[in-house]
Amino acid sequence: MKQLISNLKGDKGIWSFVALLALFSFMPVFSASSNLAYLGHGTGNTLGYLVKHLAHICIGFLIIYGVHRVPYHYFRAISKVALPVVWILLLYTLVKGTVIAGANASRWIQVPFIGISFQTSTLASVVLFIFVARYLSKSREIPITFKASLWELWAPVFFTLILILPANFSTTALIFAMILMLVFIGKYPLKYIGIIIGSGILFLAFFVLLSKAFPESRFFSRVQTWESRIENFSTDKPDEDDYQIEKAKIAIASGKIYGLGPGKSVQKNFLPQSSSDFIYAIIVEEYGLIGGFGVLVLYLLLLFRFVVASHKANTIFGKLVVIGLGFPMIFQAMINMAVAVELLPVTGQTLPLISSGGSSIWMTCFALGIIISVTKKDEEIEQEQKDAAKREEALNKLIDAELASEDVALDDYSIEDTAVNPMNAVLNK
Repeated sequence: MKQLISNLKGDKGIWSFVALLALFSFMPVFSASSNLAYLGHGTGNTLGYLVKHLAHICIGFLIIYGVHRVPYHYFRAISKVALPVVWILLLYTLVKGTVIAGANASRWIQVPFIGISFQTSTLASVVLFIFVARYLSKSREIPITFKASLWELWAPVFFTLILILPANFSTTALIFAMILMLVFIGKYPLKYIGIIIGSGILFLAFFVLLSKAFPESRFFSRVQTWESRIENFSTDKPDEDDYQIEKAKIAIASGKIYGLGPGKSVQKNFLPQSSSDFIYAIIVEEYGLIGGFGVLVLYLLLLFRFVVASHKANTIFGKLVVIGLGFPMIFQAMINMAVAVELLPVTGQTLPLISSGGSSIWMTCFALGIIISVTKKDEEIEQEQKDAAKREEALNKLIDAELASEDVALDDYSIEDTAVNPMNAVLNK
């Protein structure tokens, strides 16, 4: 174990908080999966779901370990090559997407010969954030012009978001908001950001109008769901989403301060997606306000470590990568919690590292591996500087010791001639 821990490079705080969140996830996932177990095979045995979650977490940590050993600047070039691959996957998802667990959206694709479902938008978000960070770090060398950035930056961004939007509005909105935050921190001109925000709103309005013109099109099938969720959130009109929120609020109210205890949730049997989208409500029901607040604190501490890692990064690209990959995780967690307490409409965003699911966990771990790689590079540079200082100090001590020994030798050696001069007899006369 000590040997394994010694091989973990990078920010130990990030490693610790990620491990704590992952370890804690087993208890609520094991408890909340009973609903899926009854629907799946009618026995209520959740052991299979727990083993599956264990496999997802173990693979996720293997991903973190493997990625964090890769120098993070390699991903700078990879992002440009990976973006067209992501577009192909997103197009394929729109055409051949699979409905998972009753979700009314084609967001997943089946991996051939393995049978694993993969949500392509999670991969697209990671690649897109790295791509934006690459552009912003490169543009520091030359002044940014809107015309150039429109084709080099925003055209790829909008094309990617257009491919995600029909199936997943909440993910599209989250990615767009995080990119705006990233370009603002990257000192992209504020007046250009305003133009981009306006263009995004106009395009969304145009997309909704097209859905009205072609209501039977599969491409616009989710628009009605978006409208109903917003309407129900603002008017409290009862529907399926309102049922989910009501059960979530009952679970939170039942938890009180200390909770009902691990595995003693009642609403997990009635709340759809209790092990993924609404797992925070189950956490509060079983572990009370203390447990819910503890999970929130862990995410905030992880956010703090991201800020520290970004501050310590020795390159602009490293700083932007940490912000672009780290902040969306925390923002997504806050959205999940806000939905559970009805501060936001139902979005379908999972709780990172805690909710069950394969692709979401793996892509979160992939992003964490890149972030830790940035911190590992900083540690390596700092260690090299310490080693160089030690070598210089040792060399100075060696030189001082050599000079001291030479001084002693010179003191022992005298140039005064004490021998008897054979001419003294003559000279004395």
